[in-house]
Amino acid sequence: MGTDPLAPLDLAFWNMESARHPMHMGALGVFTEGAPGAARHAAELLATRAAAVPGLRMRIRDVTVPLGGAAREPSARFDPAEHVRLADPVSDFHPAAGHAMGRPLDRTKPPWEALVLPAAEDDSSFAVLFKFHHALADGMRALTLAAGMMDPTATEERPPRATGPGPRRAPAAGATPLAERLRGAAAELTRALDIGAAVARATWDVRSSPALTSRPTGTRRTAGVLLDLDDVHRIRKTSGGTVNDVVLALVAGALRRWLDGRGDGDDRVRPRALVPVSRRRSRTGHPHGNRLSGYLLRLPVDEGDPLARLRAVRTAMDRNKEAGPQRGAGAVALLADHLPALGHRVSGPVVAQAARLLFDILVTSVPLPSLGLRLGGCPLTEVYPLAPLAHGQSVAVAVSTYRGGVHIGLVADALAVTDLDVLAAAFGAELSALREATAV
Repeated sequence: MGTDPLAPLDLAFWNMESARHPMHMGALGVFTEGAPGAARHAAELLATRAAAVPGLRMRIRDVTVPLGGAAREPSARFDPAEHVRLADPVSDFHPAAGHAMGRPLDRTKPPWEALVLPAAEDDSSFAVLFKFHHALADGMRALTLAAGMMDPTATEERPPRATGPGPRRAPAAGATPLAERLRGAAAELTRALDIGAAVARATWDVRSSPALTSRPTGTRRTAGVLLDLDDVHRIRKTSGGTVNDVVLALVAGALRRWLDGRGDGDDRVRPRALVPVSRRRSRTGHPHGNRLSGYLLRLPVDEGDPLARLRAVRTAMDRNKEAGPQRGAGAVALLADHLPALGHRVSGPVVAQAARLLFDILVTSVPLPSLGLRLGGCPLTEVYPLAPLAHGQSVAVAVSTYRGGVHIGLVADALAVTDLDVLAAAFGAELSALREATAV
């Protein structure tokens, strides 16, 4: 595996990071039904198998061309033992995971780690917190890297995806390569101007609940929510729309309940949620890079009726989908493609601080395979994706469906949000309200 230049968005993530603003994503997986000492055995397996996964050897280093750029390259001194750690037994996985999520990854080494957390009350159960820097891998790539350390039978059912660029598309009839490039550049410039104008309009009206903003402290707190996927499907079949629409309505309802409990109901506005959309294509010149756009959605937390909240979400998401993921303020990530490498290096800290001007909360979906994953023979029973927390924001939400459950991972600034468990509990209450409202 040779040198792999960072895609523009990866370079942006790498330069936006600071000690109080880490840009790694995570996933907390819970494994059960092991033999005594299962956690120690799992840590040994992860370290052994990591050595055989080429993508886990990749470190990020600065390059001279392009000026200000960076690239992934194999580390000559890669030691898996430096990335896999066995923690002391814990009675609750989430406090330990939250503390670890606040700790930045070592930027001089391949930027990932796996923290194995033994369960204090049950020597046969454990959790693993996987952390991957967003510049090393996007969500799909991180899943592939983590799956490479699972038991072999878990990854044999799906052939590996091609990682190289696909065939180049032939130029249009009658067009020279230069003419085609000029047309492409003009189209990109038009798109960038359109996105820039939308961003300006979105940031002109800067309103957010105080509960969703905070000064970055570098601390993290996590919580997990597990909901029945069948309940979500029944609501979707009755009310229409998509599973994602129902999940976004659950987020809106949970936030409403949480804000009311904090006494912020009177000042409540419709928080702006950024909903990322993957734009990965096999023919891109950066096969392992982040290719993201997004939708910007006003969450209807001011609406008191659960069904009305769901209808409002459906209407807004339908409008976003009609416009497409390459238009509107939510497509701000596309602007990274138009900035030179040195521009990312210089503007990274400034861009990081501007996130709260555009959106108030990140709500992202992380796909997981439907097949059951195992580590050391122990089945993965729960998995909570954990998103990076944007600068100046207090809460981020990530969602995955796995083995009949909707797994919601919450990440918060630990000093700004001391009642994250209350927000987590609000999801179950909101699902019950939607289930009752759609009962036939």
